[in-house]
Amino acid sequence: MRTVVAGLLLLGVVTSVAVTPPGTPEARSHTARADVPAMVTRVLPAVVSVTIRYVEVDEADQPVQRRGIGSGFIVDRRGYVLTNNHVIDGAEEIRVRLTDERSFPAAVVGVDRATDLAVLKIEADNLLALPLGDSSRLAIAEPVVAIGSPLWIEAPTVTVGIVSGLGRTLEEPGLPSLHNLIQTDAAINPGNSGGPLLNLAGQVVGINTAVAPTAHGIGFAIGIDTARPIIRALIASGRVVRPDLGVTAVSVTPLVASMEELPVERGVLVRAVKGNAGHDIVLRGGDLITAVDGRRVRDVHDLHEALSGRRAGDTVRVTLWRERRLVTLAVPLGSEP
Repeated sequence: MRTVVAGLLLLGVVTSVAVTPPGTPEARSHTARADVPAMVTRVLPAVVSVTIRYVEVDEADQPVQRRGIGSGFIVDRRGYVLTNNHVIDGAEEIRVRLTDERSFPAAVVGVDRATDLAVLKIEADNLLALPLGDSSRLAIAEPVVAIGSPLWIEAPTVTVGIVSGLGRTLEEPGLPSLHNLIQTDAAINPGNSGGPLLNLAGQVVGINTAVAPTAHGIGFAIGIDTARPIIRALIASGRVVRPDLGVTAVSVTPLVASMEELPVERGVLVRAVKGNAGHDIVLRGGDLITAVDGRRVRDVHDLHEALSGRRAGDTVRVTLWRERRLVTLAVPLGSEP
């Protein structure tokens, strides 16, 4: 377990933010004016707190029982609950508490570390599921509402803000790279992780996940359009299978390109090669990927998009800079572990 209070993992590590490139079409809002208190009253029964118990080794090398808290919401009336993976990672026991004070043990249905999402299951009756909206239609300055369980406050906390930015990217060493995030100034604190970000119609448009620790009013949520296929896959099979190049890589920005004296200012820099079982290792550390099958790759998000729809065993043509030369290689795809 990586934090005492679940939700601190990504709520305290934000140091770099990438912005959607110029020329991105303006998002279209679908939000009409609504009675916010009435909307919140309507959705609260579907918002939950997620408490966990885990074991941590203290300074004397002795096991110590710890507790953590995060948030979540019901996505299916059969008892499926969505939260962040970092909220429940390492937990030995998970409980979900509803706003009507009912509490249930929760089983992990599946997790997807790449998007920091997890689906839990509780056995309960008379559940309300939140409707999922369309994060692609969000507009800058559109009002949004965040609900969660920050700082061990028992009752749900509601905060209101606006969409401050769209298409944000967070990349930190050792953590999942998150893309196409919603930036908001609605107050988000440790414990809010996994809770819903709602439009004024009461539809979920994001999953509250991170804040910038050295700033005020800069929080981030995973867009529901990113989460929707993950939810379906986890409920159906407990896992998400993706094609994989077998590398650890980071997005290249003009600053990174200048510091490392790279030949181009955008792309994906291979830091290490993990290899794919059953396939020859073709890529090398230091390779700078700029295209896959002719599709331009500006960052890690573009790379993931270029590989979507492919399967393990397929071969893709990867264009990259290696030793100051531009080459194209046939690279076999494996699958993420």
